[in-house]
Amino acid sequence: MIGGRFGGAPAAAGVKFSFWRSMADLGRLVMRSGAPWLRTRIAVALGLVLVGKFAGVWAPVVLGDAISGLKGPTLGSATLSTAFIVGAAGYAGLNLISTWVPYIRDAIFTRVSQATMAKAAVETFQHALSLSLDFHQSKQMGTLSRIIDRGSRSTDFLIRSVVFNIGPTAIELVMAMAVLATRLGWRFSATTFVTIVVYTVVTFRITDWRLGHRREWAEADSRVAGLSVDALINYETVKTFGSEGRVVGAYSKAMDRYIDVSVRANNSLNLLNGMQSLILTTGLAIMTVMAGAAVSSGELRIGDITMAIFLLRGLYQPLGMLGFNYREIRQAFIDMEQMVELRGMQPDITDAPDAVALPPPMSRKAGQGAAVAFEHVTFQHDARSIGLRDVSFVAPPGTTTALVGPSGAGKTTAVRLAMRLIDPQQGRVTLDGLDMRQVKQEALRGAIALVPQDVALFNDTLYANIAFARPEAADAEVRAAAEAAELGPFIDSLPNGMSTAVGERGLKLSGGERQRVGIARALLANPRLLVLDEATSALDGPTEAAIQETLRKVRAGRTTLVVAHRLSTIVDADQIVVLRRGKIVERGTHTELLDKRGEYAALWKRQTREV
Repeated sequence: MIGGRFGGAPAAAGVKFSFWRSMADLGRLVMRSGAPWLRTRIAVALGLVLVGKFAGVWAPVVLGDAISGLKGPTLGSATLSTAFIVGAAGYAGLNLISTWVPYIRDAIFTRVSQATMAKAAVETFQHALSLSLDFHQSKQMGTLSRIIDRGSRSTDFLIRSVVFNIGPTAIELVMAMAVLATRLGWRFSATTFVTIVVYTVVTFRITDWRLGHRREWAEADSRVAGLSVDALINYETVKTFGSEGRVVGAYSKAMDRYIDVSVRANNSLNLLNGMQSLILTTGLAIMTVMAGAAVSSGELRIGDITMAIFLLRGLYQPLGMLGFNYREIRQAFIDMEQMVELRGMQPDITDAPDAVALPPPMSRKAGQGAAVAFEHVTFQHDARSIGLRDVSFVAPPGTTTALVGPSGAGKTTAVRLAMRLIDPQQGRVTLDGLDMRQVKQEALRGAIALVPQDVALFNDTLYANIAFARPEAADAEVRAAAEAAELGPFIDSLPNGMSTAVGERGLKLSGGERQRVGIARALLANPRLLVLDEATSALDGPTEAAIQETLRKVRAGRTTLVVAHRLSTIVDADQIVVLRRGKIVERGTHTELLDKRGEYAALWKRQTREV
């Protein structure tokens, strides 16, 4: 299950993959794919399939009649020669039609299949982004990417295989058996039917046995991808700990596993192909001998042997693809099953049916500052007992509230609640008097900006990373945000200025530069609530002091929620909330808390001694 693989919420209980339900889902996906002239393309493509199959079945009949017409004492007559030429031309024309039809059908229908694949990928990607914070913190990115990629591509394969191969092959089989029964006799039709039944049963049995090998292959493939992506993303950690050998060793073991399961899957495939060839060749030989005997006894004409051979060979060609398609369809079902399970997971945070947009700021004097209130908020994590317990405090518009306390006190939980990345289990968190659960997430995200301890940057330019907060912003606004974050001199010193690429996760920049880009991005969002989550704790002393000075400037006129480990960075906060084991034990200004000689004073004394 997806939950087990990625550590997120479990997939919906009782979700089982069935052929007809999945094909119905696929049909609905096709109908909402948005391809132009969708219904017309579908109708024309299906009509072409029928025309192609009819031409493929009737071509051997025309050729057989033409050959039979050559038999007899009037072999040299002009009438018979013309009839044969017409019959041969008819066979060639019908054969050409049956060959061309798939190409024409693909030209018409490719837009639909590609639009369907894109729709599946976009919807699954969108759903993955909507899932809970816990899911994204525990997922393995390479594996998740493979699920989205293989699941979306499986839709294109299922459309082509089931709709344009398996179904039409069944129609072709019925037409071929009807021709054999009427032109050659019921014995030929029965022999063909028995051959195909044996072929189908053996194919399905061996393919079902191979399914376990294919599942092992898919898991091994995902494991290899997950290890490589994780290591490449975190290569700095790998190198700093000198763990290249260990990481490569784990990757090598995963590749060894991949090779083993690939060999087993390939050997079982060879067995299947050999059995299929044996059955079809045996059936063709029996039919040929039967036709020859019937011609010798005068029951059939010489051309009927040709008709039977060509008809069967034409039928066996899609039957050979039937085995391949059945194998690949089962694999596509596995891939689609994983995608369906992923999409079956429900996000923890959703918009309420009556969710509203945010009203204008409560206080014009405070600029864009919002009033934030925690009202008897309780939240307990699944993995541990400590979260928040009955926490209440108010951050007035335009003020700075700092959250301090030892590790595990509940500071990060409070930040996630303030940003509505999680919802309280009891109580409520309000923004300008509105319960956050009653506010549309899009409006809420636009009103809150975060500067985390480790700013995450995209592998793009400085400009793109700053403008990510508000892509529609003018160039002057982006530059102004960079200037406000004290990035101006740094940008001017670069040969490419704002067009400078920052590298994977911004690793071409120093820690302080990344923090300033994060601050600029948050400022460009022009938030009502600015959240600083240990925004400088990972920096050296001089850099931290410079960033703190920048933060003091940008906090003016904004409601700011600060999570701080070093108390020296929040001495000017309007309110300091001291947390311990999920509860508020003290609150007040820096001076007031020192005068109380309690928890905060003890933390301050300990840190100043360390300094």
